[in-house]
Amino acid sequence: MSHPHPELSSPPPLGKGALRVVALGGLGEIGRNMTVFEYDGRLLIVDCGVLFPEEEQPGVDLILPDFDYIRDRLDDVEAVVLTHGHEDHIGGVPFLLRERPDIPIVGSKLTLALITAKLGEHRIKPETVLVEEGERHDFGPFGLEFFAVNHSIPDALAVGIRTPGGSVLHTGDFKMDQLPLDGRLTDLAGFARFGDEGVDLLLSDSTNAEQPGFIVNECNLNEDIEKVFRTANKRIVVACFASHVHRVQQVIDAASQHGRKIAFVGRSMVRNMNIARDLGYLSIPGDTIIDVKQLDKMPPDEAVLVCTGSQGEPMSALSRMANRDHQIRIEEGDTVLLASSLIPGNENSVNRVINGLTRWGANVVHKGNALVHVSGHAPAGELLYVLNMVRPRNFMPVHGEWRHMRAHAELAQKTGVPKDRIVIADDGVVVDLHKNRAKIVGAVQAGYVYVDGSSVGDVTDAALKDRRILGEEGFISIVVAVDSNTGKILGEPEIHTRGAGIKADAFDDVIDRLQDALDKAAADGVSDPHQLRQLVRRNAGRWVNDTYRRRPMIIPVLVEV
Repeated sequence: MSHPHPELSSPPPLGKGALRVVALGGLGEIGRNMTVFEYDGRLLIVDCGVLFPEEEQPGVDLILPDFDYIRDRLDDVEAVVLTHGHEDHIGGVPFLLRERPDIPIVGSKLTLALITAKLGEHRIKPETVLVEEGERHDFGPFGLEFFAVNHSIPDALAVGIRTPGGSVLHTGDFKMDQLPLDGRLTDLAGFARFGDEGVDLLLSDSTNAEQPGFIVNECNLNEDIEKVFRTANKRIVVACFASHVHRVQQVIDAASQHGRKIAFVGRSMVRNMNIARDLGYLSIPGDTIIDVKQLDKMPPDEAVLVCTGSQGEPMSALSRMANRDHQIRIEEGDTVLLASSLIPGNENSVNRVINGLTRWGANVVHKGNALVHVSGHAPAGELLYVLNMVRPRNFMPVHGEWRHMRAHAELAQKTGVPKDRIVIADDGVVVDLHKNRAKIVGAVQAGYVYVDGSSVGDVTDAALKDRRILGEEGFISIVVAVDSNTGKILGEPEIHTRGAGIKADAFDDVIDRLQDALDKAAADGVSDPHQLRQLVRRNAGRWVNDTYRRRPMIIPVLVEV
């Protein structure tokens, strides 16, 4: 197996007849999926998603792929192909289209409806190309064929890419549920046919590569969901992804069966479910849906709320309910159903929400204590099945953390893909497919781009480090007045502190130290403001660390008088 090396240099110009593959996100992480294909000077993008921030990224709303690699070549982009409508695959599109609004957006009916609604919020009207499974479309030198795949959202697609430089199959996110709720099976026959033609490179979903066996059928969840409705005596709150139409349909069916009304809570949930209903993907009896404002007038045993927050997102409706920071208040005896899988890295956030809900007396039902969700990603048995059907000459695992991608690579090796033709790459690693062989040839910048409010890319890793220090250790500001002519300190330094946990009178000891250090510097002829600020920071920092074993942010302010 080949893998990236930290010393990889910039890639050489793309050779004649070669196909270049560069993932700008989705490798070594769950989210931010974006892959750029290049042939003969033209570009094709598959997916453009976001990653949601973790605790060590305070204040960040979203994390985007870095567009620098293609920023100067946006006119070369033939299209953006969206495999399905999840945020980790479409959430970055509005930010890409800000830079070139007329890039064609290619996708299925539901996917295009979701991205069009999202772009409308950004006041962007996209140029869309509707495709369906079984169809073929050409975009410049890229011949695309689309295959139906089963996932946790309707209308998901895999895409086959044919170029003179080689053929690629990108599965997108998929699983092989044999009894899907919408009857739409993963097109295994299409995969096999494409494989018979000769697939030079397979890019395949790795999320569940460590999980053995085959996926549980979605319809098996009906019994446990129905049991929740049968046994609940008060309100039921269901938390799931705002795009999980199948799960919401199961909840609607159960609510209708037990005479309950449903209110959708949260802007994204309301928007997506309205779109799904209008397009016919969601079947809702006429009198089942009510406005959230009507909940207070309803008996608790007749009400169901469907909201976001199954991953413990801090600003989601469910998290705010758990924190008593929402208009809807969890009461003793309410039932909360977390109808989603746990995304790696969100364990602490979800447990915090569960504990908060339980504190207020809710009965919390989740995947750990009931069969109320199955993953949308193929486990090892199904991944092996696809590898054996497609029989790729080269293999590149995508969409997963490193352990998932490595487990997927080991599966590929077991099916006969030669070890030296399996490429495990990081974001930004450049893979060239030439003469039926995939090789790493370099790397480009593919770091995190942070969205914070209305700013995009202004927040840096250094700024996040400062935020973490401020949040964990607090800060100390030290104001020093200095004679602009002599450099001598005037009066006593003024010290202010926030969140450092140090009382004001404790600084008497360090004030003398600072005065001595500044007087010595003045005697030595040091008058440069930057040097004096550093002197204050070092002396104060050393004292705080020695005395309290803490490292707050120290902000020296030099006032020249």
